[in-house]
Amino acid sequence: MNFVFDLDGTLCFNGKSIDREIIDALQELKFAGHQVIFASARPIRDLLPVIPKSFHKGLIVGGNGTFTYDHGHIQVIHFEQQILDKLIELIHLHQLEFLADGQWNYAFSGNVVHPIYQNIDKTNSTNIPLEQLLPVCKLVLFQPNEEVLEALQVIPVTVTHYKTEHAIDISPLGINKVRGLQLLNIQQFIAFGNDSNDQCLFEHAVHSVCVGNNDVKHYAKENIERADVAGKIRALIGKYYVDERDTDPLNLLEINK
Repeated sequence: MNFVFDLDGTLCFNGKSIDREIIDALQELKFAGHQVIFASARPIRDLLPVIPKSFHKGLIVGGNGTFTYDHGHIQVIHFEQQILDKLIELIHLHQLEFLADGQWNYAFSGNVVHPIYQNIDKTNSTNIPLEQLLPVCKLVLFQPNEEVLEALQVIPVTVTHYKTEHAIDISPLGINKVRGLQLLNIQQFIAFGNDSNDQCLFEHAVHSVCVGNNDVKHYAKENIERADVAGKIRALIGKYYVDERDTDPLNLLEINK
């Protein structure tokens, strides 16, 4: 079975590392024959330093679906130039602070103490001017006002709101974590998440677990606290499997009901 995990706020709570107990539970999940997949708003550049190296040869969805990583091979989806020009015009018009992610490098204009900036792997990437960052795969706007939000409604992009960070995440139209999984040929999965960008995972998962007290918990089948993450992973090991005798590979069986 495929187990899909968001990173920040789900497995990682300090922006830098995953607790040893959770890593051990993920390893147990892998050793039991399940596939562990990570799906995050972070680009691959900022995911790899946090994810244990034993999982670097697996599957990863980054940038809310704009990046896919398949055993070391990265593919990206980016804004069309016409759309990007409109977004850059909006940034200049309203003098917005932003983070734009390219294939590997980035463009940042904002407060360097912001957690999103602190999580950038600056040792292996470069901050370059936005107009020189081509292609642009994903864009974060900090503290957008109502006028900006209204302007984005007529631009064909996908917008995700992060209430706790006073920011919005902008991706090419139709791109989200589920779309990223589909690009990796993952159709059936169990999902762990905690934020608004995980809603799509919860809605498409055969089983879903929300970590923490976020509005998105209403879309998940279970809601747990941070301290319970490792235990919940272990509880699900062996509970779900696919019967190889079944002619329909998407027919999930739940045992020990």
